[in-house]
Amino acid sequence: LEIIVTILNLNDNRPVFKQTNLTKVVPEDTKVNATIVAREDLSASDADLDTIFYELTTIEPGRDGYFAIKGVNNPEIYLQKALEYEKFNLTTLVLYARDRPVGSTDTTNTASTTINIFIEQADTRSPWFLPCAFINRDNTTCISSLYAGRVNMSEMSTEPLILEPGPIYAIDPDYTLNEKIMYSIVGGDTDGVFSVNKDTGNLTMNKVATSPDSYLLQVMAAQVNNMKKYSIAYVAIEVINKSEHAPYFESRIYNGMVFVGQTMGSFVFQDSSRSRPLRITATDDDFPDV
Repeated sequence: LEIIVTILNLNDNRPVFKQTNLTKVVPEDTKVNATIVAREDLSASDADLDTIFYELTTIEPGRDGYFAIKGVNNPEIYLQKALEYEKFNLTTLVLYARDRPVGSTDTTNTASTTINIFIEQADTRSPWFLPCAFINRDNTTCISSLYAGRVNMSEMSTEPLILEPGPIYAIDPDYTLNEKIMYSIVGGDTDGVFSVNKDTGNLTMNKVATSPDSYLLQVMAAQVNNMKKYSIAYVAIEVINKSEHAPYFESRIYNGMVFVGQTMGSFVFQDSSRSRPLRITATDDDFPDV
C-alpha cells in the first residue's frame, strides 16, 4: 500500500527585515521620484515563503505625502514631493511587512523597520538684503525695503554713508550653509561717484557730487561660491546743498489780535482793522532767494 502524505505549510513565521533601523541623509534639492532607500535594503524574507505585502507610514503629523513605496510588493522608498528644509529637517518612517494583504481575515504575521530621514539643507536660495519683509506664509521669500541716504553737493565724505533703514547688509538664507556674500554696484552710478566695499557693503564716495540730481544705485549681493545666486537692492541717494546756517525768525516778538466770537480757523490779525493777517516769517541764509 502506497501512502502519500502532503504536509501543509503552517503560517507560523513572521517576516524578517535585514535591519530594523535605518538612517538616511537626503539633500533638500533631491529630485522628485528619486530613490531614497533601495529595494534590496528594505526587502523582508519569510521562512514560510509567503508573498510579502508592504505598507509605509509617517510618524509625525503633517509630513505625509513626501515619501512613498513603489508598490504593495515593492518596498523601495522614493521621494514623492519636493523637500523644504525650513518646513522640517528630519522625519521618521515605519515600514510594515505582512504575510497577508491588509484587511485579510486570515492569521497575519507582521514585522516592521524604522527609517530615520535627515534632510540636509541645500544651496537653494539667493541672498536676502536686510531688513526685509516676508511676502508668503512659509517665509521663503523676503523683500527688502529701499535704502536711502543724503550727500552734500560739492563735498566729499570720507566716512561710510549713513543710510536708512540701516546699512547695506545681506545674508545667505540657507543659514546652515551661510555662504560668503560679495557686494558690487551694478547700475545707477554713471559718474562713478560711489563705491561699495565688496566684503562689508559699506557705501562710500569716490569723488564729490557736482549735480543736484539724485542717484538710484543698484547694489548686487552675490554668493562668492556661486555668482548665479544674487539679489539686487536699490539705494536712493539725495544730493543736497550743505546747510551752514540755522534758520531764524525776522522778529523776536510777534503781536496778534483776535476778536470775541471768532470761529475756529479764523485769521489772527496784526491790528484791529482786520485787513492784515498776522504773518510769522523765518529766513535761512543758505537759501537767500526763498
